[in-house]
Amino acid sequence: MSDDPKYRQRGYKDSDRDAQQRSHGPQGPREKKEGPRGRGLGAPSDSVFRCARCGEKQPLFDEVAVDATCSKCGTDLHTCSNCTSFDTSARWECRRFEEIPAKILKKSTRNDCPLFTPKTAREFAKESGKGNPGDARSAFDALFKF
Repeated sequence: MSDDPKYRQRGYKDSDRDAQQRSHGPQGPREKKEGPRGRGLGAPSDSVFRCARCGEKQPLFDEVAVDATCSKCGTDLHTCSNCTSFDTSARWECRRFEEIPAKILKKSTRNDCPLFTPKTAREFAKESGKGNPGDARSAFDALFKF
């Protein structure tokens, strides 16, 4: 009856419990494991630039021409919605609003903003030889391969 869990409330034999905790000593910091952590970390990936309207992968250049258009849907690529500084919660919907000369009203139309940098995303490289993704058996087997 001395270590029964129903008598673990505060105040009941605190002195005994404190003595047990002191005998074990304070716990030190846990050792950190080396290597990548989390889902997909360490997997091969590529930086890609995609059209904000249709999601088509575009060639990644250091600079996107002002008159560049998407090869799939034909929309302009040099727009605020394709820029890394585009943020709907910031003033004028731009994180660098202090540096831009004037507010750009329509964010999906072509503009000549000198601060434009294409919005890139990291995508995992697709592994070849995994089988047909429509094949249910190969998709199931791919879930449990390490």
